[in-house]
Amino acid sequence: MTALLLVPILAPITASLITLIWGWRRVTATVTVLSAVTILGCGAALGFQVGSGRYFALSGLLRADALSVTMEIVIGVVGTLATGASIGYVNAELADGHTDAAGARLYGALTPGFLAAMVIAVCANNIGVIWVAIEATTVVTAFLVGHRRTRTALEATWKYVIVCSVGIAIAFLGTVLLYFAAQHAGAPAAHALNLDALLAHAGRLNPEVTRLAGGLLLIGYGAKAGLLPFHTWLADAHSQAPAPVSALMSGVLLSVAVSVLIRIKPIIDAAVPGFQRTGLLVTGLATLLVAVLMLTVTGDVKRMLAYSSMENMGLIAIALAAGTTLAIAALLLHVLAHGIGKTLLFLSGGQLQVAHNSTAVVDITGVLRRSRVIGASFAVGLIVLLGLPPFAMFASEVAIARSLADARLGWVLGVAMLLIAVAFAALVRNSGRMLLGVPVGAAPRIAVPATVAAALLAGVAASIALGVTAGPLTDLFTTAASQVGAVR
Repeated sequence: MTALLLVPILAPITASLITLIWGWRRVTATVTVLSAVTILGCGAALGFQVGSGRYFALSGLLRADALSVTMEIVIGVVGTLATGASIGYVNAELADGHTDAAGARLYGALTPGFLAAMVIAVCANNIGVIWVAIEATTVVTAFLVGHRRTRTALEATWKYVIVCSVGIAIAFLGTVLLYFAAQHAGAPAAHALNLDALLAHAGRLNPEVTRLAGGLLLIGYGAKAGLLPFHTWLADAHSQAPAPVSALMSGVLLSVAVSVLIRIKPIIDAAVPGFQRTGLLVTGLATLLVAVLMLTVTGDVKRMLAYSSMENMGLIAIALAAGTTLAIAALLLHVLAHGIGKTLLFLSGGQLQVAHNSTAVVDITGVLRRSRVIGASFAVGLIVLLGLPPFAMFASEVAIARSLADARLGWVLGVAMLLIAVAFAALVRNSGRMLLGVPVGAAPRIAVPATVAAALLAGVAASIALGVTAGPLTDLFTTAASQVGAVR
């Protein structure tokens, strides 16, 4: 069991070191893909072995439970698709002169490092280690966002670094306050950051200090999740990052930050009942509102996808506020389905950007006629995102709606449904023209590197499989909800 906890961390770190030493080659890139597959495989193996139990490693610093297994599977699935597509993406960048050998080496070394940091964040049993891992994702992705070294890419990088650094600093203050509150509640200093120790002493935590800590942690980690008020980095970073990196950030990183909030919520709830629920409701609804407003006015494909991610994170925050077993299980299904669907959209959107040298919606049209692979992949990703059957986000959104009704949050459900309907219309309007419009003049050829095509086809298959056969995972999601203290 210890090996299954450590290997998903060590495998991508090893891949990162190999690429750093030998540079970007097909072999080193393949090793990175294999490291992502290893994360997925270990997550699946842990899922079979953990059941409703919990296992620890490194003197309790790492833990395997249903929530960490779920997030590890999400990281593994999206990581495999993104790293596979990266082979064709970076090779095309090298051929077109958009990057050089040093840039490709850095990209190849940082991508598995990014995966390792996220695995640590979801498997850590210590809020100090979690904070370090989340901060590491900021450092690593900053270089990936600025991969092309253009003026707009560097501006987006600095904005990302500044906004997320402020957020992570706020989360650090919340962590320190929670540490001192735990110490004063009788937790030993050596274990005052341990999640189990914090939960065991939660009922004795000082309410005023814990309220302040909970607010700071929500704002701080909310910044990494793309929640208001520190959401402003998201659209810029996603629009400038390489397509596979955008897929990792939108499909996984935002959800990793949400998983931290899931871990923290029962601790804050025990000391200050109702506080975290109110904060999540306000933050989630505000994020949903702003995201939908931006979706209605944006004319950029990658920004559209970024605002869609904001919309989904807002909905997930609302589901977390409901806090029932059904709500938590549904949001975890939503996280996985959204991760795969958004990966399809960013990877196919990246090829559209390469073909048109633009991400403006008005410059891209008739995609289904010009490339079956890109058009079909984008269409499937869009249908997933719209929450239509038979895909899993239909089931997750229906379950979230039911959980809000059960939690007597009917007014929240009404507002959320209205906003989601507006977002639906905005996405259909922009994407419909791109997919079905008639090309004007001599439309450029849409090239699809073999590894990108393979990743897209695998993503489509995964989306269909999850929508049709999500049953085996529902027990895992329900167990995760129960373990984090969801209300029945």
